[in-house]
Amino acid sequence: MPRPRMKIGIAQINAIVGDFPGNAKRLLAAYRACLDQGAELVVSPEMSLVGYPPRDLVLKSAFVPKCLQALDYLAGEIGEVPLLVGYIDFNDPEDRGQDLRNSAAFLHEGAVREKRWKTLLPTYDVFDEWRYFEPSENSEPIEWNGLRLGVTICEDIWTDAYLLRPLYDREPVDELVEKGIDLLLNLSASPYHCGKPAVRRKMIAEVCDGAKVPLVYCNSIGANDQLVFDGNSLVAMPGKGIVFEGPAFEEATVVVDLENTASTVDPPACDAEDLWKALVLGLRDYAGKTGFSSVCLGLSGGIDSALTAAVAAEALGSENVHGLTMPSPYSSGGSVVDSFALAANLGIRCDEIGISDIFCEVKSTMAPLFEGQASDVTEENMQARIRGVLLMALSNKFGHLLLTTGNKSELAVGYCTIYGDMCGGLAVISDLPKTKVYEVCRWLNREREVIPWNTIDKPPSAELRPDQKDQDTLPEYEVLDAILEMYVEKQLSVDDIVAAGHDETLVRWIQRRVDLNEWKRQQAAPGIRVTSKAFGIGRRMPIVQRFVG
Repeated sequence: MPRPRMKIGIAQINAIVGDFPGNAKRLLAAYRACLDQGAELVVSPEMSLVGYPPRDLVLKSAFVPKCLQALDYLAGEIGEVPLLVGYIDFNDPEDRGQDLRNSAAFLHEGAVREKRWKTLLPTYDVFDEWRYFEPSENSEPIEWNGLRLGVTICEDIWTDAYLLRPLYDREPVDELVEKGIDLLLNLSASPYHCGKPAVRRKMIAEVCDGAKVPLVYCNSIGANDQLVFDGNSLVAMPGKGIVFEGPAFEEATVVVDLENTASTVDPPACDAEDLWKALVLGLRDYAGKTGFSSVCLGLSGGIDSALTAAVAAEALGSENVHGLTMPSPYSSGGSVVDSFALAANLGIRCDEIGISDIFCEVKSTMAPLFEGQASDVTEENMQARIRGVLLMALSNKFGHLLLTTGNKSELAVGYCTIYGDMCGGLAVISDLPKTKVYEVCRWLNREREVIPWNTIDKPPSAELRPDQKDQDTLPEYEVLDAILEMYVEKQLSVDDIVAAGHDETLVRWIQRRVDLNEWKRQQAAPGIRVTSKAFGIGRRMPIVQRFVG
């Protein structure tokens, strides 16, 4: 089949959930920018008019009618060059099934000319589309300008080879190919996690070769709640693989000439730069889309708070980051020094409030009740909770978004204090294992010192008792993270992990700590998802349970 001769506009926009007027304006601006570059057809992401994922907002009675009102407005602004836009529509009231459809509209010359529905509805990990939508019953091309366009929506092109197991009885791409298409289009809202872009590239190249037509894939960019969408929109040509890749973690309006394309080089499967960009975008959008312009956080002199502060300075500007270092009787002098050194490197504000007097007062107040009891984790947690009170006061007084600074390794095993260091509105690095924290910090320091090298080199410590080190309680982080990846992300059993070469006693200790601390995680601030299985909407574990495996 001859290659279609045309220029495709890709509107990789950052939509806000439920902001129909704003999203329509973003789409229209991107559409016009593509026109200026000579586009003959413009494609936008899945639910680009809605924002993804809208979750239970779609159940509100006014939600979909307002979406359709915005669609009509947008259609009225579209001229000779069509726009393919993602939105939500009603199912036919006479049909069985869910009330709604995950939809794509073909807008042309002032009207909605065609509509198509999503066929494959994912209900796994972070997705729950069967809760809301009815799938398409058939896959039909759209005929336009002498071409037959195959329109698919996100999951519709994900083949069994790239799913955990075969999930669907239908193959929308095959159905379209059998009916004859010249071009395959995909509107996507595919969230990022470490390694995901490389998987997408490989899959899209294979789907393109199988369909034997060019494939244009337009992905969302931006962050909504815990999910980050990385963009990385793609164009593939049969026999040539990926011939165009859009920018990562930023909005873009680009036009790709299908007649003049060349194969591109595969990027790394996962690197520190991608993780950094995902965290920055996640924080910037979470703050901006919820109305915060500034943040505060505790600075301990440790690597976790240092990386969190660096992300914040990059995301919001150093002038909008307020750090507070709060030494206790057990804090080393280096912790305060390293906190101020970090603040100087980043150009952020840092103040010091010692908590020794407050800590002594709290202990004195509780002494009659604790008479005869030895000091233990209770007194350690007091310090964390005192700090939480001070940081929440700073947040309330100045309207800062309070950031928590714990990493995934600590959150997994409960090495964190509820109502203490877990206080906050966003847990920026809560899905970043400790070993990855070090990796990203070393990458940041590749050209100059951003994170003080002393912070990176010194043994990690919570400094809540004399001479405390993390490894007094936890195994080495390289070992801990390897076991956590198998238990949390791959969901392997204890026996499977032991069979992979890990010490059984240690594996069972980690497994027990992960399971026992589910109650903490369900009260934690939302975190930015950067791995394939975060503690959040994609992992739903009961607190009350007795399964041991």
